[in-house]
Amino acid sequence: MANILIIDDEKSIRKTLTEILTYEGYKVDEAADGMEGFKMFQAKSYDAVLCDIKMPKMDGLEFLEKAREVNGDIPIIMVSGHGNIDTAVDAVKKGAYDYISKPPDLNRLLITLRNAMDKTTLVTETKTLRRKVNKVPEMIGQSSPILKIKETIEKVAPTDARVLITGDNGVGKELVARWLHERSNRAAGPMVEVNCAAIPGELIESELFGHEKGSFTSAVKQRIGKFEQASGGTLFLDEIGDMSLSAQAKVLRALQEGKITRVGGDKEISVDVRVVAATNKDLLQEVENKNFRLDLYHRLSVILIHVPSLNDRRDDVPLLVDSFLDSVCSEYGITRKVADKEAMKALQNHNWTGNIRELRNVVERLVILSGKTITAEDVDDFVVPSRDKRKVSS
Repeated sequence: MANILIIDDEKSIRKTLTEILTYEGYKVDEAADGMEGFKMFQAKSYDAVLCDIKMPKMDGLEFLEKAREVNGDIPIIMVSGHGNIDTAVDAVKKGAYDYISKPPDLNRLLITLRNAMDKTTLVTETKTLRRKVNKVPEMIGQSSPILKIKETIEKVAPTDARVLITGDNGVGKELVARWLHERSNRAAGPMVEVNCAAIPGELIESELFGHEKGSFTSAVKQRIGKFEQASGGTLFLDEIGDMSLSAQAKVLRALQEGKITRVGGDKEISVDVRVVAATNKDLLQEVENKNFRLDLYHRLSVILIHVPSLNDRRDDVPLLVDSFLDSVCSEYGITRKVADKEAMKALQNHNWTGNIRELRNVVERLVILSGKTITAEDVDDFVVPSRDKRKVSS
């Protein structure tokens, strides 16, 4: 049963609409003015809203703007006896699903309401499908450091607090960032990733903030930067320790003011972005070396999450190996292979300098080169580098 909110200062209109919609099978709540309606809208989930325009305390257009900020997916149909074409156009521009004049044609009202909720259903289904397609991999592990990270994510994700993720290459910093986004109130918005180490210093500002046409030699057209692309969602700045000092200054300003300026432009653009950063460097040491701004460090590190190396969480190796065996064998379309106890023990004792990324590659190699059962001999043949074997033999 769909939930409908009717906001109108005329009691007779509210009662008439409530009777009609209740008869049609809807569940209806009423509000006598925009302020009361907005409080109800914040407190409860509705499938659609019918809202008058001229009301005391908060008029319909103001309610529309505030409601869209809370949840832009719920269709709001404006119903007014004081409107004209300009009012209708203004309402639709501000995000109203439709505009109906009083006294409303009941057939049109019911059809509009059904169409609005059909659209809501399609939006919801699209988001669900998109989330399934872009499903974030599980964070595998039961070791104390991983359990602590999972607990921190649950606490921090629903907030807009900035997070700095530290750890060696290959430990899974990007996965932590993805889970922060997935568990946040911004999960429906975009998560935009920027690898600061992979972008040349002279291009990083254009990448982050965009540029105007003609701002430099190769700027043949306007470009929207990552900050604007991520508005309403999360911006993940990976390897931020490699960002130039000039770009750091602009990022600091964007975090302080919530505004950016494209390269070659003079217009300030407001952005609503949650920034999550990651680095494999000791940023405080980089500050001492004058390679990183201390004020930016403090802006980014509201919450600190350190991801341990695989060598510091060896108890998780069997769980990770089993998971990778599932995924690799599935990708290759072959019968799932298993690792015997001795092989698993050998993998646990291996020195994982490349961390999770190296382990994933090793499992793929073993799947390709080993028999149905992966043995300790397979690990010795295909995992341990020959130079390490020479050291052992000597």
